[in-house]
Amino acid sequence: MKFRTIGLVCLMLLASATALPAQAVISTQEVTRQSDREAELRSLRQQLKVISDRLEQLEAENHQASTTTNSPESVAAPATPPAVETTPAFITATDSHGLSFLRGTTLSFGVDGYYGYNFNAPVGRVNLLRAFDVTSNNFSLNQVNLVVEHLPTPESRLGGRIDLQFGQATETLQGSPANEQRPQVWRNLFQSYGSYLAPVGTGIQLDFGKFASSLGNEGNYSKDQILYSRAYSFDYLPFYHMGLRASYNFTPKLNFTYWLVNGANETEDFNGFKSQGFLFTLHPASSLTWNVNYYFGQEARDVLPSTNSPTTPSLVPPGLPIANISPAPNGREHIFDTYATWRPTTKLTFIGEADYVLNRTVQEQQPGRVVIGSLTAKYALPHDWNLGARTEYFDDRGGLFSGTTQALKEATVSLDRTFAPGFIARAEYRRDWSNQRYFLSDTEGSLLHAQTTATLGLMYWWGTKQGSW
Repeated sequence: MKFRTIGLVCLMLLASATALPAQAVISTQEVTRQSDREAELRSLRQQLKVISDRLEQLEAENHQASTTTNSPESVAAPATPPAVETTPAFITATDSHGLSFLRGTTLSFGVDGYYGYNFNAPVGRVNLLRAFDVTSNNFSLNQVNLVVEHLPTPESRLGGRIDLQFGQATETLQGSPANEQRPQVWRNLFQSYGSYLAPVGTGIQLDFGKFASSLGNEGNYSKDQILYSRAYSFDYLPFYHMGLRASYNFTPKLNFTYWLVNGANETEDFNGFKSQGFLFTLHPASSLTWNVNYYFGQEARDVLPSTNSPTTPSLVPPGLPIANISPAPNGREHIFDTYATWRPTTKLTFIGEADYVLNRTVQEQQPGRVVIGSLTAKYALPHDWNLGARTEYFDDRGGLFSGTTQALKEATVSLDRTFAPGFIARAEYRRDWSNQRYFLSDTEGSLLHAQTTATLGLMYWWGTKQGSW
């Protein structure tokens, strides 16, 4: 019994001796973890202190800069560079002014191309009486654009706009020596004007430079049109003017605009007469906009252009006039233009246009006359699809537009889809016909009464300008 008791005591001592190292290990691990946590906390406290010190330093520098800028002594006293920091940690007053100007400036780019097919298979693959889709069976680049605009506001009264244009459309819009003395000089500059919002009443906007014409309801940029091809009226009425434009809102429902310009499609004037335009925009209802315009001027040149080449010694730059035409043409052109846009629903749009034009080269002759009427419609379908249609009548008495006295008609339908913001694909079918044999056929010298075309237009644009260009 005694030996059994001694044995139990020995076993208990042995077990205690074995357990002590394990407890010691566990205690050591806990101490190590606690030490690591304390080290991490000390590191975090140090980092927070560094950040706090840095923030206090930046706030002090910013406060000192603001005080220096606003004090009268800052004008005469030279700026002292920071002792340590070489890069300013704040925006200067000059930088702030520049950024404020840029916030009101938009920069946008556009690419407009198409493939068209004329079922007449005309010689030369040419579509007659088309403004932009002029070729058949061709992959064509209509125009590439860069648009920079800054609209004047009561807070920032200075503004302006520049439209650079490249591609086939420059040949249509810029014209030729028939209406420009030096078309090559201005070919890529579709619009360029400065603006000032005068603090008179609700504000008179004064623009000076070259600007797109407002005669007719269609415009230059295909993405903003209902159909891809343009109406006869777009191709006939002026594309642009050079001069002064003043616009004033009498009421929210009435705007008046006045032009004093060189002429129709004349960046440089080739006669001494300055043309004028009177334009009224009315909003009788929220769904209705009505434009009533009158323009008159002298559109025949009274000088002969210079024919000297750039390498020929001359005091006169090439293309500028060197001799007068005698007797000088004194006839006038009068354009009466009106169009209305009606949106009875959010999905349906109607546009009606009527134009009457009188033109004389000299006052004694009988005038040439043009009468135009058109109706355009658009219906918005689900999933970003749109259906468009247009019908037009053009009475060209005297051949002012086509060179032949004839009655022209066209009917056009289109289907387009906006696949993504900034990308529209538009398919179009169009038929032109006349009471005269006028349109090209596949045989040289043989003319037809009509032409039919199918076109796919692709329009891409990106940038900061919102809405129509």
